[in-house]
Amino acid sequence: MDSSDWNDKYSEKELIWSAEPNQFLPPVVADLEPGRSLDLACGEGRNTLWLAENGWDALGVDFSEVAVEKARQIAAKRGVDAHFEVGDVTQPQVDGHSMDLVIIFYLQLPPEQQAKVLRNAAAAVAPGGRFLLVAHDLSNIEHGYGGPQNPANLPTPETTVAALEGLTVDRAEVVERVVDTPEGPRTALDTFVLAHR
Repeated sequence: MDSSDWNDKYSEKELIWSAEPNQFLPPVVADLEPGRSLDLACGEGRNTLWLAENGWDALGVDFSEVAVEKARQIAAKRGVDAHFEVGDVTQPQVDGHSMDLVIIFYLQLPPEQQAKVLRNAAAAVAPGGRFLLVAHDLSNIEHGYGGPQNPANLPTPETTVAALEGLTVDRAEVVERVVDTPEGPRTALDTFVLAHR
């Protein structure tokens, strides 16, 4: 999908995703001193907004102008001092080693593009900073629920770690995520990678 496809998707209804942060984010940052954060492919900004509300100098970047404008409107409505920019996340978004936290949630790209995003994300992490990625895992196609079905766009913990130059990996595993459906709860399988510089 290109940015116009995502613009159309984000225009369909008020919020595509929940207003709450992704369930994996709060536990990761619970013991961290707030600093500068970068949310790549932030969509409507739920994780960026949550970080800003919890004391972070938070920047969200997405290539959908509609998503970024929605994020800005939500921030204004909630009185949150968060920053949002339209940008290509396959390109560097900040100066190297300048962010205390870099997060990527459910950015599903072909391997060469994903590796480029991961290299740039790793380069953005400051000394002592953290990196967190959560994405639909390749194993989800056969053993989980929902998510993209193109295996070329689905990472594994191993493929993610291979692209994280200069970072020390703390956790790299497949995790379960419960999804509420009309038929009842289902389990999705996600790649989860946490690292630090």
